[in-house]
Amino acid sequence: MALYPVIMCGGAGTRLWPASRPSRPKQFIPLAGNRSLFQETIARVGPLAGDDGTLIVVGGLRHREWIVDQLGELGILAQVLLEPEARDSAAAMAAAAVWAVQHDPDAIIAFVASDHHIPDHDAFRRAVSEAAAGAAEGRIVTLGVMPTEASQAYGYIKPSGRGLSAVDAFVEKPDLTQARGYIDAGYLWNSGNFIVSARTLIDELAAHAPAVLDAVQSALPPERKTDVQTLKAAFAASPCISIDYAVMEKTARASVLEVDFAWSDLGAWDAIHSTGEGTTGQHIFEDAEGCLVRAPDGVLVAALGVRNLAIVVEEDAVLVCDLSQAQGVKKVVDRIRTTSARHLDFAIAPQEGLAQGAARFADWMRLRALPVWSTLGQSTDGAFAEVLSLDGRPLSLPRRARVQARQIYVYANAGLNGWQGPWRGIVERGLARLYADYLRPDGLCRTQLTPEGAPLDETAYLYDQAFVLFALASAKSAGIDDPTLEARALRLRDALLAAAPETGGFTEAGDQPYQSNAHMHLLEACLGWEAAEGDAGWTALADRVVDLAMTRFIDTEGGFLREFFGPDWMPASGEDGRLVEPGHQFEWAWLLARVGRARGRSDVIKAAESLYAYGRRGLADRPMIAVDALNDDGSVRSRRARLWPQTEWLKASLVLAQSAGGEERGRLMDEAATALRALWLYLTPDGLWRDKHLPQGGFLDEPAPASSLYHIAAAFGQLCETGKAEGFQGLPDIGLR
Repeated sequence: MALYPVIMCGGAGTRLWPASRPSRPKQFIPLAGNRSLFQETIARVGPLAGDDGTLIVVGGLRHREWIVDQLGELGILAQVLLEPEARDSAAAMAAAAVWAVQHDPDAIIAFVASDHHIPDHDAFRRAVSEAAAGAAEGRIVTLGVMPTEASQAYGYIKPSGRGLSAVDAFVEKPDLTQARGYIDAGYLWNSGNFIVSARTLIDELAAHAPAVLDAVQSALPPERKTDVQTLKAAFAASPCISIDYAVMEKTARASVLEVDFAWSDLGAWDAIHSTGEGTTGQHIFEDAEGCLVRAPDGVLVAALGVRNLAIVVEEDAVLVCDLSQAQGVKKVVDRIRTTSARHLDFAIAPQEGLAQGAARFADWMRLRALPVWSTLGQSTDGAFAEVLSLDGRPLSLPRRARVQARQIYVYANAGLNGWQGPWRGIVERGLARLYADYLRPDGLCRTQLTPEGAPLDETAYLYDQAFVLFALASAKSAGIDDPTLEARALRLRDALLAAAPETGGFTEAGDQPYQSNAHMHLLEACLGWEAAEGDAGWTALADRVVDLAMTRFIDTEGGFLREFFGPDWMPASGEDGRLVEPGHQFEWAWLLARVGRARGRSDVIKAAESLYAYGRRGLADRPMIAVDALNDDGSVRSRRARLWPQTEWLKASLVLAQSAGGEERGRLMDEAATALRALWLYLTPDGLWRDKHLPQGGFLDEPAPASSLYHIAAAFGQLCETGKAEGFQGLPDIGLR
């Protein structure tokens, strides 16, 4: 019997104004300790899933960032289902039940609120496990808490007996006299936690609230192995009704398990005060007793000669109330609704749009990145540094041909597109160093030098040859006065063709000879030579690589591109053959979209769109960035997220948006803005960057790799091309292609 804990994140906590508001409801605030109520709930119920179940979170779309960020802070994985709009608890619970039964027909679900305070986690888990046994027999079990006082804040349950028993009656929140009578009669507080099998809940919804079930079943997206799924618009068709009215008042299966642990829904400031952990911030009390104070950083609260007050300070509002009147805060909120509605919620700063981000990116490239990497990042003899420390020092490391070639490309295109820096000398010195140190007598390129510039590894990797071809094409397009550029490129191309079989792909040196990645950069080099008005052989070679991608590299059924293959260009055996990199889905999509548009090939454009869609499966939510690797079933293989996939996501969304129309075009432009914001997470203000974002948050502490500038510059170039077509303001005449 697998348990599926479901945390319900609905509700706005009106009585906890001004701290709790619609955009930041109480469950995401630390109200009784250092962690938020949501995080405390995760810690309490997460272990119930064990090895066989799954933690599920159901919340509102507008709270997506709160949910994924706070899960990420704890390093907890969960299936998140987001409601496009709130339809009360019946629809939310139905969504979790339908999802769970799809994955496990025998799933037992423990529905818990995200904002309850239950200090004894072990006692709670024991109670849920006991209730789960009843749920497995078809009961809908709610936890009934032994009352400690005649509270008017909670609903009550009349049990038929002690322990686990049938429910005789549910009653609403009473007045004080009624509450005392209920306690005398043995009633329990209704905690709002439910333990039920997914199948039982679905059956009861079908019998008593079929409209809810129909809407939810239509709204659940197709099964995908993603951590966060947004329910479709059909969810809004569900009646807005609580589970109490929809099912619990009608079902014959209602049971209650009496529990005796401390419990509170922390619904008002007096309940927060009673935990003993609600006071936060700097304060001074002088002859003040029994007060709760909450103040933000930088605010000092002083209280003199007062008793039993709640003093709650936010940046735009202050609440002072007698703790005995805490249940009446809702009346204050109702008055604010008519007199000062802007104080009902926090002002939310708009996210940076694509045009604004593009202008900021242009400044960063022109004023920071290009100057830094052409001075600190290139020696006087033309050799480019492999890395720069984050304080701007080049480190002594073996030097790779791909870095030398990539940096030549970056600065040739900077000049081609209007950068006023000394790009020509940078490129000429870089080419001289490439010719002298990296090119072998046969015209091919060795892969690595010592830090001092002596040959270290003579291997001629296809990957490196592709970047040398690309660098030569970029220099030719930029007008570098070097009559050997095309001849060197043709000699290298001829050598590659001579070593390749007449059919099938090119082979790579090293342990993985049959791979798609080097072909991608060979295609990019061919397109570069087409732009430089090279001979027809470049177009023929480009088309050859495109046909390989269409027939071998891209899975015909799944529409995704694999990394590694066998000698027959079928997927490699084992885990190598299952590897799918989101960044390469985007990068190939960008190239194929350009080819499809230039050649008038709708099949190639369709393949690009499919690759882009599959790459989106690799978008994480903590924060929204593209992760390193998936498996061929769409599951995540590596949650680490490097810089370069963010640039490829940006490029692909932009190039596809230029050919799209209507809503699809708008969606792609919005995704481009998101991708640019993802890239900004990596860039530093002084023209450097971090490379590896870790699954638990933060970045690996390491120098900035020079090789990333190629990706950054290419993304900026596509952004400028799209921006000029869209009429973005503030972009200088620099579009690094």
